Amino acid sequence: MPELAGPAAAWPVVESEHRYDGGWVVKLREDQLQRPGHSEDEPFSRLVLEHPGASVVLAVDDQDRALCLWQYRHPVERSLLQLPAGLCDVDGEEPLGVAQRELVEEGGFEAAEWTHLVSSYSSPGISQEVGHYFLARGLTEVGRGDFEPEHEEAEMQVRWVPVQELADAVLAGGPVDGHLATAVLVVTGRGLAGSARARD
Repeated sequence: MPELAGPAAAWPVVESEHRYDGGWVVKLREDQLQRPGHSEDEPFSRLVLEHPGASVVLAVDDQDRALCLWQYRHPVERSLLQLPAGLCDVDGEEPLGVAQRELVEEGGFEAAEWTHLVSSYSSPGISQEVGHYFLARGLTEVGRGDFEPEHEEAEMQVRWVPVQELADAVLAGGPVDGHLATAVLVVTGRGLAGSARARD
């Protein structure tokens, strides 16, 4: 298989300054870089979105329907069909734990079976975010506990959509949510879309 990621090897940073830190977990930093071995060159600027990563859940029921969320996203000024997901912003919490928590909080379900699908950089040209994708099976409705949705989440709607229909819609050309596209295409590409195949 081809190499898809090299070892961690940061280029020299001459200067670094936070451009935005609003007290939230995500911050914007500007670094002045130099190419390794070229200290005589002028440094050049790169913006870095400091991000703790996120877990994304493709929760599929016994009818091969995915639990989806219809939610408004202000940066793109439209509602999108998305999957339960959340930031890895609690110290010591593993991505799987984040996925399990978010499935309860956003969808009201627990899952008996968890499969890690893939971890990928969402937008490495500007962001540190790594998305950790999980397939959840054996769903049991448990409610949201004491989680109280607010802001955009207060308008969020749960929708059940067949996984194959999601795959077809993604391949139709978009625009679609990137996390949803990644999870659905990995699952269908690996032949995990059918409930029988998922348990083999």
